[in-house]
Amino acid sequence: MRRRALRSEAGFTLLEVLVAFTILCVAVIAVIQGFAQGLRLLRAAGDQQMAVLIADQKAREVIIPVEGREGGNEGGFDWERTISVVSAPDLTRTPASAKWHVFQIDVTVRWGEKRRLEIVTLRTSAEKAPPGGVPK
Repeated sequence: MRRRALRSEAGFTLLEVLVAFTILCVAVIAVIQGFAQGLRLLRAAGDQQMAVLIADQKAREVIIPVEGREGGNEGGFDWERTISVVSAPDLTRTPASAKWHVFQIDVTVRWGEKRRLEIVTLRTSAEKAPPGGVPK
């Protein structure tokens, strides 16, 4: 009977310590993976926000729309802007409205291997376009 009393007061067995250590390791690994996933998502959100800002800037740069296509690179983001005339039959009904034209401005931003963002907007203009392309 003394042996049982001494044994129960002696502490944890090696098996109990190993099981507790294994559970602790699994919990720590899960927490570290959660933080790593959060950092990856934060970076992806930052890249997406930067792409939206670049696309918006490139669409707003167009003062007098002229049909055409141009592109460039800004900080690891490749962008392409395409301006095309959209047919608007309602604008040709009267001589006063016939001078107006509707332009579609497409801006596509690419980054990474497969990441892509596209915005499309419409702009009206009654001005004659200057020769030589899209003014900045």
